[in-house]
Amino acid sequence: MKIGVPVEEFTGERRVALVPASIPLLKKAGLEVVIQQGAGVQAGFTDAAYRDKGAQVVEGRAAVFANADVILQVRLAGAAGEQGRADFALLRRGQIVIGMADPLGAPEAVRDLAATSVTSFALELIPRITRAQSMDVLSSMATIGGYKAVLLAAGTLPRMFPLLTTAAGTITPAHVFIVGVGVAGLQAISTARRLGAVVEAYDVRPAVKEQVQSVGAKFVELPLETAQAEDKGGYAKAQDESFYQRQRDMMKKVVAANDVVITTAVVPGKKAPVLVTAEMVHGMAPGSVVVDLAAERGGNCELTRPDQVVVEQGVTILGPTNLPSTVPYHASQMYAKNITTFLLHLVKDGNIKADPADEIARETLITEGGEVVNPRIRQALGLADLPAVVS
Repeated sequence: MKIGVPVEEFTGERRVALVPASIPLLKKAGLEVVIQQGAGVQAGFTDAAYRDKGAQVVEGRAAVFANADVILQVRLAGAAGEQGRADFALLRRGQIVIGMADPLGAPEAVRDLAATSVTSFALELIPRITRAQSMDVLSSMATIGGYKAVLLAAGTLPRMFPLLTTAAGTITPAHVFIVGVGVAGLQAISTARRLGAVVEAYDVRPAVKEQVQSVGAKFVELPLETAQAEDKGGYAKAQDESFYQRQRDMMKKVVAANDVVITTAVVPGKKAPVLVTAEMVHGMAPGSVVVDLAAERGGNCELTRPDQVVVEQGVTILGPTNLPSTVPYHASQMYAKNITTFLLHLVKDGNIKADPADEIARETLITEGGEVVNPRIRQALGLADLPAVVS
């Protein structure tokens, strides 16, 4: 079985699906690897490094798709936009495609992918269970996003983060407020604390209070009913508008008291909730910074514009949509570990077998035999449930 890795063609995407260190693991499992020339260059991995580890480097995208039984990508289908659709013509019936597909945010692209009759897996749907932690691409990329968000804020803020006592006087520490304490939020807290800031954090899920305190931040408690705020996968659930309005009213003073606000609140497949209004931004001191990690989903800040820098009454609002790609070396390293572990989990006797009894395979499988097979995506498309398979 041959594994193919093409160049990522999505605008601004610098990551690569496999790094040279991944190749020996795959070869040990009896798999051959075909890499498109230049696939890893933007991430810092040369063609020679792939060859040294035993991969075959080929010229041209079509050659990768023609030679490979399995295609590994960072972005496919909906996650790669129109560039992803251009690959549909290169796919063939029965080929296997694995990568991030934004299946809940762009289910129409999954439907079109199904029409190519490939078997595809979306890594965003990896279940949050212990044995799947090493495959969890969302957590890996969120770690990088949280880290880089703080560095962006520190580079933009017209003051330093740490408390300093100098001959020229005492410099007070910056105050940072993190909204949303998932993996990205926790990494943002840790990074801001390492830089010397005073950090507060809030999440609609009260269970994360202990985690916030364990990394050195103060948990902001708002008197809101949050018993139904978390789904069975550990992600925040969408709330109604009246809940978000009450939350915004209570957060107003906290936002105004901080120099930096970093928002990370996203609900899979849905528009991001607006948590920081224009009025709240206007209450912040000139020079303050908002970094909105939900920009790709519309933003947690009312004033966010994806991939743009907005300055409103002296407050800078940053809306990056692909921070992991700005750290492509380590982002690729982490992603490659996730996708390699996932692939090897599916490989049995040199072939890929998606066991329907296996939760990891079942939850991530999105297309097979010309059909969209994932129930959540079928529901998003308004399709009827597929008949149950009788064993």
